[in-house]
Amino acid sequence: MLRNPAEKYRPFPAIRLNGRKWPTRTIERAPIWMSTDLRDGNQSLIEPMSIEQKTEFFEMLVQIGFKEIEVGFPSASQTDFDFVRKLIDEKRIPDDVTIEVLVQSREDLIARTFEALEGASRAIVHLYNAICPSFRKIVFGQSKEEVKALAVNGTRMIREHADACPQTHWTYQYSPETFSMAELTFAREVCDAVAQTWRPTRDHKMIVNLPATVEAAMPNVYADQIEWMDRNLAYRDSIVLSVHPHNDRGTAVAAAEMAVLAGADRVEGCLFGNGERTGNVDLVTLAMNLYTQGIDPGLDFSDIDAVRRVVERCNQLPVHPRHPYAGDLVFTAFSGSHQDAIRKGFALQQPDAIWEVPYLPIDPADLGRSYDAVIRVNSQSGKGGATYLLERGMGFTPPRRVQIEFSHAVQKVTDASGVEITGEAICSLFEREYFETKGPATMVGAGRARFEGRDVAIAAAAQIDEAHAQAVAAAFADVAEESVEITSFETARTAQGGTAVFVGARVGGQALRHGVGVADDAAQAVLAAVISAINRATWQTVDRRVAA
Repeated sequence: MLRNPAEKYRPFPAIRLNGRKWPTRTIERAPIWMSTDLRDGNQSLIEPMSIEQKTEFFEMLVQIGFKEIEVGFPSASQTDFDFVRKLIDEKRIPDDVTIEVLVQSREDLIARTFEALEGASRAIVHLYNAICPSFRKIVFGQSKEEVKALAVNGTRMIREHADACPQTHWTYQYSPETFSMAELTFAREVCDAVAQTWRPTRDHKMIVNLPATVEAAMPNVYADQIEWMDRNLAYRDSIVLSVHPHNDRGTAVAAAEMAVLAGADRVEGCLFGNGERTGNVDLVTLAMNLYTQGIDPGLDFSDIDAVRRVVERCNQLPVHPRHPYAGDLVFTAFSGSHQDAIRKGFALQQPDAIWEVPYLPIDPADLGRSYDAVIRVNSQSGKGGATYLLERGMGFTPPRRVQIEFSHAVQKVTDASGVEITGEAICSLFEREYFETKGPATMVGAGRARFEGRDVAIAAAAQIDEAHAQAVAAAFADVAEESVEITSFETARTAQGGTAVFVGARVGGQALRHGVGVADDAAQAVLAAVISAINRATWQTVDRRVAA
């Protein structure tokens, strides 16, 4: 008999933290960023990156603005060893960038690591060992004292190698791997012992990195763990407190942000969240989240599409189209109500004002994204989307009455096809609906028109207004021998400097139809609009033309 799966698990124990302060804090500046794409991210790939791919990726990270980059595990991989040597021998590391390498607590591996780093001007050597109960018991079969001794001995060996190479500026980093699942008092005990061995100072700090190797609890619990360590670590003023969240529960970004509130100085992660299992924390999302709060992240994602292309090419993994900030569709609205709000927001947004466009938490232009893909139209869209694309393609904004009428034509096209309709297709449909109307009324020249082959006498306009439109309609009514009633009249300037005229008309008391005319000469635009309305009212309807 199967038991309830929930019976196999137990809740994560609460953290005893009196007077926790992180919930009332706000992030005021960006943390130190450290990219693990070339090491932690690389080890998660189906096909690890080649030296050429790692070189391209490294150069992109430098261009983005990363000052600390973990470049590999040179004692465990010949490719990583050769890549580190390439960076150093070819002088590819800028003076303000520090490379980092990972190593385990074994003398031969540490020696090999320093061999790989020979000649580097500055480097971070990163030692790690797992400390939580399940790893002590299941994986290593070690006691707490043995786990602590492994960390201390590795630190001592790294200290000896570093002292033998004073020409390089060395920074030491220690990670109590599986920290998030370990007893806090034991994690502090190990970190304090490591710090006592390394002896960091305020002028030459070491890094203590606290990983959520497996995300095992809610992000607020991780924040409690970080604040507890921040309060209780020895040598705290000589330590850069770093975090390395994973995304097993899908809350790595929240965990990282809360950890910074809790006292973390530094965040390790990967671009777009690549990494083992569900990934490392997503540094792009973290950085852009800071931007939306008015904080400069210190990383340049002003051409996010170019960054995404490099990552996808080197990792051979796609970035999801709904990925925050970077996905193809994250700034795209198909919903009619969304489109209407966005269109109105763009219309009111001033270039130097605080960003306040509905549904867009950040200006796509700040990421190098164009506005062309912000609003796209399918069967879920309303008049707002079609109007926005018309504004961009035609250079004028139809009045609300015309927007509503035209949206029915667009809706029929998208319902029939079941697919998205492009802005170019929308403009072509508008032209067929209003500019290319077939019917009894035609224009034969400047101020000249005919109705079913008979000339229509169009009086010269003293003023371009509704009265003039009524006069033009009356002239057609005389020839047509039935009423032509103008029910609305509006004008707009086009982006090209011409005049757009929009009229509503009833012919012979039939259904109301709108006509549109655009011309450099305003009187010609009025005549074209009246002809458009008459033809649509007497011969064509939206329903008949779309069906055709």
